[in-house]
Amino acid sequence: MTDRGGAVDVDAEISRTHREEWTMIVAGLVRRYGDLDIAEETAAEAFATAVERWPVDGVPPNPGAWITTTAHRKAIDRLRREARRDDKQREAFMLRDDSPAEPTGFIDDDRLRLIFTCCDPVLSIQDRIALTLRMVGGLTVSEIARAFLVPQTTMGQRISRAKAKIKAAGVPFTVPEREDVPPRVAGVLAVLYLIFNEGYLASGENADPIRRDLTEEAIRLARLVRALLPPDSEEDAEATGLLVLMLLTQARSDARLSAGGELLRLDEQDRTAWDRLLMDEGIALLDERLEACGRDTRALGRYQLLAAINAVHASAPRAQDTEWAQIVALYDALERIDPSPIVRLNRAIAISEYDSPDVALAIVDQLDDELGGHHSFHTTRAELLRLTGRSEAARGAYDRAIELAINDAEATHLMRRRDEITATHHTDGITTNEGESA
Repeated sequence: MTDRGGAVDVDAEISRTHREEWTMIVAGLVRRYGDLDIAEETAAEAFATAVERWPVDGVPPNPGAWITTTAHRKAIDRLRREARRDDKQREAFMLRDDSPAEPTGFIDDDRLRLIFTCCDPVLSIQDRIALTLRMVGGLTVSEIARAFLVPQTTMGQRISRAKAKIKAAGVPFTVPEREDVPPRVAGVLAVLYLIFNEGYLASGENADPIRRDLTEEAIRLARLVRALLPPDSEEDAEATGLLVLMLLTQARSDARLSAGGELLRLDEQDRTAWDRLLMDEGIALLDERLEACGRDTRALGRYQLLAAINAVHASAPRAQDTEWAQIVALYDALERIDPSPIVRLNRAIAISEYDSPDVALAIVDQLDDELGGHHSFHTTRAELLRLTGRSEAARGAYDRAIELAINDAEATHLMRRRDEITATHHTDGITTNEGESA
């Protein structure tokens, strides 16, 4: 990236390299040194060195390779400092060897292999997800904490404990055998979904509201996971469901923002801007899955149900043509297997459209203790209060949602909705949901 004078924008290049290369660099370091802390810390140190050196020396021709080489040198120096015996000293020097690494097994992709190794059953499912999001997704602790609806300090402690447990248990960073893959799939799919969600609505002030590098990478890895699994297995069905969910959601990306960068709701989007190729691929895969289970929603897992909800939205030529009764029924099925507060919140939005805002508001108000610190709760509540004619209460809920908004595009949207409120009763819809949020 260059500025108007043709000079390289060093800060932008460092940010781009971190965004696009972090996972590959960390994966390579883990594969060679077998230590999560060394991999993460030396990669971070290499980027810190780039911040100091590149403005003086210039951006190297291959920034990713420069970071990788620098991180390797720092890892070697660290092992040499920590060496206590001659054999470890020799091991540290051997790390200078740039010969090809050992065979990687049947998973050829570095990123996917690291996800599977981080999702070791020695950790709880939540710890597997949190650790992998940090190591593989490159998400910050605050971004991961937001996805889990927990304080940042709590998430930082959880990730540290997960690393310590892996080290204490002596978990080898080797590729799992093919038969070891199915027990790890649930954690892997959860990681990919959260990475996708972070890209689809990125957090942080002044952040790009949509990060295609994350959404496209999550889709690519989901395709690879599906290819690893036995066809028609339970794991394959859920991996297919997740892929469909991502494809249908990604298809709406170009219509999600206004020309001014404001987030647009489903009923505000130009549906002609939706990517029909992605839509058609996703719906075809879902139809295959539904045919395989006789279209019995009781046989569908969480990701398959979320994909089916999104398919109903995708099939409606206009927002007012949406089959809300079908969406409510799918959320009912989803709530039976996943009675989480986020599922109940999204179900309430569907009930508002199918039944009434008053019925939905009663459901939402019961979620205050669990979701009171989450922007989606206050956004939904503001819309429902607006629909029921309680303008002042709606303004207050919008204000709280704006405080908790995860990026500027969302905050701008919420401010517009708040400022549109008048004393008159509004009859516009709430259709804010695009399936479950993370």
